[in-house]
Amino acid sequence: MTVYALYILNKAGGLIFQRDYGTELAKLSSNDYLVLAGTFHGVHAISAKLSPIEGSSGIQTMETEKYALTCFQTVTGIKFLLITDLRQQFVDSVLKRVYQLFADYVMKSPFYQLDMPIRCTLFDLHLNKYLESVS
Repeated sequence: MTVYALYILNKAGGLIFQRDYGTELAKLSSNDYLVLAGTFHGVHAISAKLSPIEGSSGIQTMETEKYALTCFQTVTGIKFLLITDLRQQFVDSVLKRVYQLFADYVMKSPFYQLDMPIRCTLFDLHLNKYLESVS
């Protein structure tokens, strides 16, 4: 079981964090990662409006024959996208723990400015340690 990548999008759909953990994914240019984030944000918003059920939150999971993309959206609109192996278990719990790490190490940092790219050494350290333990 493997975690391949983690992306964090701000409420406007801008990419504020991106890490690839597996070598299986193709490396993209920084511009391609930004396009990917913006495209997912748009599709997520459209899917929420197309839902026949009132109050739908949009896309939560997408699967291919090789991997799964799971989205966790916070109340404030920040989206955490986790790309994993299809056999990865408890992905929702993993995403909630990543959100806890984000809240503890990024949002409580006096140096972090809201909606800006995340550059927090403690977040990187604890995130990498946690994702290695679940992979």
